[in-house]
Amino acid sequence: MTSRQIQLVKESWAKVVPIADTAGQLFYSRLFEVAPGVRHLFKTEPKDQAKKLVMMLSMIVSKLDALDTIIDQIKGLAKRHDKYGAKEAHYAVVGECLIWTLQQGLGEEWNKETEDAWIAAFTILSGAMIQAQNFDAAAA
Repeated sequence: MTSRQIQLVKESWAKVVPIADTAGQLFYSRLFEVAPGVRHLFKTEPKDQAKKLVMMLSMIVSKLDALDTIIDQIKGLAKRHDKYGAKEAHYAVVGECLIWTLQQGLGEEWNKETEDAWIAAFTILSGAMIQAQNFDAAAA
């Protein structure tokens, strides 16, 4: 990611944080609409899951310029997702729903440059998580 992309992700996330509860619930509503087959992977209520999502995204966004400092948390997140039954194919639909949610939340402030920055961030994060899941699967 470029420093400009990191800046765009951080600035746009700062605008989402005030509506984080709504955005989180919007994300899960969209996810379950687009991919109803993943609903069984979530054991907690969507409202509680939304809070976890927002907390995790806040932590990751705050460390985008120093991802190496949170690699252990990302690997732990991947291991948890693996235990829940998340598959590599699920990451693409999650990314699409995240981008859609951010677009809805930011409205007219959303643009192609911001979208590209979020796609870059999600690609790095999901790639690291997939790699960690695959490494654990190979080691097992």
